[in-house]
Amino acid sequence: MPHLPPTLAATLSGRTPTLWLNPRLESAAALAALPVGEPEVTAARDRLARCAPLLARLFPELEASGGLIESPLLAVPALQHALCPRGRLLIKADHALPVAGSIKARGGIHEVLEFAETLALREGWIVETDERTRLAEPTIREQFSRYTVAVGSTGNLGLAIGIMAAALGFKAVVHMSADAKPWKKDRLRSRGVTVVEHEGQYGEAVAAGRAEADADPYAYFVDDEHSLPLLTGYAVAAGRLAAQLDAAAIEVDAAHPLFVYLPCGVGGAPAGVALGLKYVFGDAVHVFFAEPVASPCMLVQLASGGLDPISVYDIGLDNVTEADGLAVGAASLLAAELMAPLLAGVFTVPDDDLFRDVYRLHDEEQLDIEPSAAAAFAGPRWLQDNDAGRAWLAEHGLAGKMDNATHILWTTGGSFVPAAEHARFQARGKALLAR
Repeated sequence: MPHLPPTLAATLSGRTPTLWLNPRLESAAALAALPVGEPEVTAARDRLARCAPLLARLFPELEASGGLIESPLLAVPALQHALCPRGRLLIKADHALPVAGSIKARGGIHEVLEFAETLALREGWIVETDERTRLAEPTIREQFSRYTVAVGSTGNLGLAIGIMAAALGFKAVVHMSADAKPWKKDRLRSRGVTVVEHEGQYGEAVAAGRAEADADPYAYFVDDEHSLPLLTGYAVAAGRLAAQLDAAAIEVDAAHPLFVYLPCGVGGAPAGVALGLKYVFGDAVHVFFAEPVASPCMLVQLASGGLDPISVYDIGLDNVTEADGLAVGAASLLAAELMAPLLAGVFTVPDDDLFRDVYRLHDEEQLDIEPSAAAAFAGPRWLQDNDAGRAWLAEHGLAGKMDNATHILWTTGGSFVPAAEHARFQARGKALLAR
């Protein structure tokens, strides 16, 4: 079994918040050797553009954007004062993404669209030159209804896949782990999605869904641990972020570095975004993942130094966290392979800090997110207020550039959370801050 350096293993097993800095980090030239390239990301971008009129027809909330599924880039001046006094702090508000309400929207919707488009072309229901709005026609929806689209999820990917698949007429099945929130199950059921509940955790739900789909020739399984269509759909976000930064006249180059902090569960979504960012910004962007202290699956996998699977259970952790979207015991090996040369580091966050930052964002910026989405908020502090973080900045020639830096906290979910749940989050965070 793979192993970690003893000191790191002890720190992690003791649930001590830590910053792990990637010793295998390479320059952006490493992109050339990776199994996912710019052509695949471009194909995903083009598919989402091609299907935008279809999405606008299926989802009224997308009519105004013409079917574009995108989130705003927000200035947060009050939060910046508290978290990141140097440089500029922004939020990439994927918690507000339409249709699915989380970072999973782009990738999940992209994979369902790819399956639908490929199936319809293969069976001759459409031809390449047809408008993709034809996929919403009753005759094609009737054909789609013979097929099942399935996924295993802690919640947010299930929402994206289930809602999109059901909207096209597929039978949609979401296998959900024990830590999935009841309201997410209820929302799926209200959209006609079959929810299969599992007593085990994330990996068991995925395995059960995969096995069931493998036995059915009319079933398609969205595999969060191994999926390229998911990952390339997530990567599309980078080009759109670049356009938003450009529109705001924010420079990103060697003298104006960009730091991006992403919550990480199994790793597909943040790895896809990070990959896209590296293709767009090269060595001017520095990406860090954030994980709960109970569930640092990507940190454990990367720190093991290879791709032999290792889980948080192997170092004595229980993977029990209020950050349900990040409650994953073992990382995607595809995501780990891609991130090994590209990711700057990973930091871990206690649940109490998640709730503090959920409340702080609500109180200071009137934005409501779920606890998982707040994991990224500690990122600037780890770099600017921690000896290891400051040493890393100096080693990479960044210490003197922080006044010109842009920091982006990627808020990954929360707009669909019921008001009562938000109130509970905020009450807990307020109480913790008052201590």
